[in-house]
Amino acid sequence: MLTAPEGRHTEAVLAKAAHENFPVAPRFLPRAWRDDLMAVYGFARLVDDIGDGDLAPGGADAVLLGLDAARADDRLALLDALEADLWRVFGGGPGGPGGSPAPPPRHPLLRGLVPTVRRAGLTPDPFLALVEANRVDQRVRRYATFEDLLGYCELSANPVGRLVLAITGTATPESVRRSDAVCTALQIIEHLQDVAEDLARDRVYLPADAMRRFRVTEADLAAPTANASVRTLVAHLSEQARRLLDEGAPLLGDAPGRLRLLLAGFIGGGRAAARAIADAGYDVLAGPPRATRGGLLRAVATTLLRRS
Repeated sequence: MLTAPEGRHTEAVLAKAAHENFPVAPRFLPRAWRDDLMAVYGFARLVDDIGDGDLAPGGADAVLLGLDAARADDRLALLDALEADLWRVFGGGPGGPGGSPAPPPRHPLLRGLVPTVRRAGLTPDPFLALVEANRVDQRVRRYATFEDLLGYCELSANPVGRLVLAITGTATPESVRRSDAVCTALQIIEHLQDVAEDLARDRVYLPADAMRRFRVTEADLAAPTANASVRTLVAHLSEQARRLLDEGAPLLGDAPGRLRLLLAGFIGGGRAAARAIADAGYDVLAGPPRATRGGLLRAVATTLLRRS
C-alpha cells in the first residue's frame, strides 16, 4: 500500500509517458497488459531520470532507495541502490534474521513491478541492462563509431522491446531480432531530436567517425541553428534509423490484433518523429522536432495498412 506522498510521486513519474514519441500503454490493450507495460515504463523512466540527473528535487528517491537525501546527486550510488532494490523484486535481497523472507522492494515503482514480473515470468536481465546503460552514461560521453552506438542501444533501448514481447507472450528469436531493430531506431531518432540537450549534459551520441565524414564539429552542435554540414549528418543518421524501422516492421505480420496496433504505434511513432526531423529541414538545434498528433496518427495508419 502506497502512502499519499509515494502515490503522488509515482503518478508524477508515470505521467511522463504522455510525452514519449510512441504510445506506452494505450487503452485498447487488455487491462493486464496496460498495467504491466506501465510498471515496466515506471522502472525505465526512473532509471533514466537517475542517469540524467532528472529526479524530483528534495532527494525523495534517494530516501526511498535507502540512501541519505544528501546523496541525491550521486548518480552511481543511486544506480547501485536501484539495482539492489531490483533484486528484491526478484526475491534476491538479503533475508532477515533466522532466514526470514527477503524484504520487499523499497521504492514504490519497484514494488509495483512485482506483480508484472510474476505474471509475465520476467527475468532480471533486461532490467539490469537498463541500469547498466545509465552507468555507461556516467563514464562514456562520446561514441567513436556507429557500431559503438549500436552497442549502447543494445543496453539502453532493446531491453524495453524484449520486455514488451515477454509481457505479451510473443517472444521468439525472430520477433526479438525485429524488435531490437525497431528499438535501436527509436533510440537513434531520440538522440537526433535531443542533440542540443545532450550536448548541454556533455554527451554527444552522434558517432565521431560520421561527424568527421560530414565535417561537423562540436562547436557546430553548440550553435543555435544547424549549418549545412550538421543537417547533412542528421539526414544521414535519420536514414539509418528509417532503415532499421523498416527492418523491424515485419514484426507486425504475425502479431494478434491489439498487439499489432501497439507495435504499429511504436513503429509509426518512430516514422512520425523521423518525418518531423525531415520537415524541420534536419535542423535539430533550433528545438527538438516533434511529431504532431495528426502526423503520428497518419504514420500509424500507414504502418497498419502496409503491415510493414
